[in-house]
Amino acid sequence: MGKFLRSWGRGCSVPHRKGTSGLATVTMPLPPKLKLLMQQHIGAPCVPAVAKGDTVLVGSVVGKAQGFVGADIHSGVSGTVTAIEPVQMPSGAVCDAVVIEPDGQQTIDPSIAPPAVRDRETFLAAVRACGLVGLGGAGFPTSVKLSPKNLDKIDSLIINAAECEPYITVDEREMLENGDNVISGVMAVKKYLNIPHVYIAIERNKPEATDLMFSLTKGDSDLSVVPLPTNYPQGAEKVLIQTVTGREVPSDGLPADIGVLVLNVTTVSTIGQYLASGMPLMSRRLTIAGGAVAEPKNVEVMIGTPIEEIIEFCGGFKSDPAKLLMGGPMMGVAMTDVGYPTLKQNNAILALTLNEIDLHEPDPCIRCGRCIMHCPVQLSPTEIEEAYTNKDMAMMQKLHSEVCMGCGVCSFVCPAKRLLSPATTLARLAVLAEARKAAAAKAAEKAPAATAKEAK
Repeated sequence: MGKFLRSWGRGCSVPHRKGTSGLATVTMPLPPKLKLLMQQHIGAPCVPAVAKGDTVLVGSVVGKAQGFVGADIHSGVSGTVTAIEPVQMPSGAVCDAVVIEPDGQQTIDPSIAPPAVRDRETFLAAVRACGLVGLGGAGFPTSVKLSPKNLDKIDSLIINAAECEPYITVDEREMLENGDNVISGVMAVKKYLNIPHVYIAIERNKPEATDLMFSLTKGDSDLSVVPLPTNYPQGAEKVLIQTVTGREVPSDGLPADIGVLVLNVTTVSTIGQYLASGMPLMSRRLTIAGGAVAEPKNVEVMIGTPIEEIIEFCGGFKSDPAKLLMGGPMMGVAMTDVGYPTLKQNNAILALTLNEIDLHEPDPCIRCGRCIMHCPVQLSPTEIEEAYTNKDMAMMQKLHSEVCMGCGVCSFVCPAKRLLSPATTLARLAVLAEARKAAAAKAAEKAPAATAKEAK
């Protein structure tokens, strides 16, 4: 499988259900407490930079990144640290959380000021100081993404405004409400990374946002607005690259390998906002929707606000939700604890009714091939599911399970309602873990040989 994508991998059409697209963002009052998890990005968790009893201010660093792949965590309130306590995440892993009780004064840290940006190095330092991660859901530290080894080979920047999952409308509202920040962020990335051309890619079900982006980029030949087919998972990074540029990312490669960088539209807008104000990432917009929510809204909340407080702000539940999700219905994480706090990379909280989730007991596979036909990367989900069930690592590797993007298309199109996506996702994780294990063993074999050579 030499390429990641095949042009005939179609994805699928999903219901849009963008009922909040016309709702302007409202700001939620401060909650009684914030609970800031130290794991809010891909990479090593942050280490608490405060202790119980400390006073913090708006913008104060409360979690310090460890290593290159990381992002500092900032307090969105002024107040007192009441605890540093362990919290179990949906994955089962446990990490520390800094709990802060707001004082209501919202006193800003005196160190907050617009960054002095002169060149690429100071620009990347500013992005890192912002604590910014990919706000489309991935949570990859943005300063790392903007530091490819082959920067001189990057000729295209794609701004991902597809927002292809049902219900979620936060990126659409970002464009409509903060279009100037979007453009200023785009121009900063383009300037300091010296990228010749920018594509702002938006699904066609957002005509108002598309028109606005066209008007804001009019007359600049280096910026192109690209209307996209409304086809899920159009916003997946490597699918998006193929649609916009026609280039294919190798299965073992990265977008930068073929001269492309991709940034979420809210991520790049946050860069624009930070360069102007110096206020780090402390809050974010969430779509609160689903049939069980009394008053669906787009809400700006402080990162670390418990889910239950946000739902209460939206009128509470009008019926008991059959499923509560952080994120969209295709790739979101099911939640059981309404006391769990929001994270940087969250973009929605969905409270879905039984009718919306359409639960069925899975039937035997009927060998229709729909999961293969619609898989964006042309995997064979039924075979991967079988290999994972049998713990057949060799077969999981042979079937390229590591390429799975966890988009959920296979489960969505399956007429037998088989739980294919969870199995393929777990298979991917298993294959990647095996690869890391093999790499570590290989490194360990080389180490004694190197030591012996040095001794001679």
